[in-house]
Amino acid sequence: MRPILMKGHERPLTFLRYNRDGDLLFSCAKDHTPNVWFADNGDRLGTYRGHNGAVWSCDVSRDSTRLITGSADQTAKLWDVQTGTELFTFRFDAPARSVEFAIGDGLAVITTDNFMDNVPTAQVKRIADDPDDQSEEALLVISGIKGRINRAVWGPLNKTIITAGEDATIRIWDTETGTCLKESDKEQGHQKTITSLSKSADWSHFLTGSLDKSAKLWDTRTLTLIKTYVTERPVNAVDISPLLDHVVIGGGQDAMNVTMTDRRAGKFEAKFFHKILQEEIGGVKGHFGPINALAFNPDGRSFSSGGEDGYVRLHHFDSDYFNIKI
Repeated sequence: MRPILMKGHERPLTFLRYNRDGDLLFSCAKDHTPNVWFADNGDRLGTYRGHNGAVWSCDVSRDSTRLITGSADQTAKLWDVQTGTELFTFRFDAPARSVEFAIGDGLAVITTDNFMDNVPTAQVKRIADDPDDQSEEALLVISGIKGRINRAVWGPLNKTIITAGEDATIRIWDTETGTCLKESDKEQGHQKTITSLSKSADWSHFLTGSLDKSAKLWDTRTLTLIKTYVTERPVNAVDISPLLDHVVIGGGQDAMNVTMTDRRAGKFEAKFFHKILQEEIGGVKGHFGPINALAFNPDGRSFSSGGEDGYVRLHHFDSDYFNIKI
């Protein structure tokens, strides 16, 4: 399995997202400019220029026409995927971190950080079909969470929003009223900052990764803990295979901590675990720094990883991968 190295960013990667068809890969980094790549051969198609801060996350509409990005420049922007034109800018009083379109692409949830005196929020915005009709007005603002919200995603049928972040607690919110319906159990849940959250293809369960060196699988409706995957390093990124019972987990120490430990400590590989048996089934090495972003192609036959080293590595699985026996 030879990786395709995609060099388009000058700073560490923050987020990767495939479109629904799996032919395009969008990458975000701390260098202000999201990129779009062909997902099969790793050729760069184009860039989205307009942010002037690190871009923390992105999402692409179901028909691959719109891209939304959240940035440290205190804005979230809507883009035309094909032309790279900026269609609209949502302005906030704090950095925008997590963005995600709802089913139907008529709504988006955007989170803002706790910055200066601002409390962290998750805001629901209506996404207009025509950019001229677009407004900045929030339909719902969820607040009352202590610590940064690293991920906010839509639950089944857009009825709920699931948030996770610095306070290590996962919460499920009602999208009509903004009330908190459920919180993850303090004992069973993560003990440190939750860095990442990824939903299964059918949305029945989701996976969270945390700096407590573990990833956990949860039931979307009941928020019951199903599985825990333990690694020896802080987890920065997770994803669930849409094809096999596999999860991929990546991470590594912060750059500032690497020198304080022995030379083997910089283990920067994407580890694969069996989703049900919780056993490690393999790893893919290669990054020269912590892995910050992971994504499976929607067909489950390839995956990509983005690292602190500024590279995106695209891996097409060999036939051996599909025949792994445990």
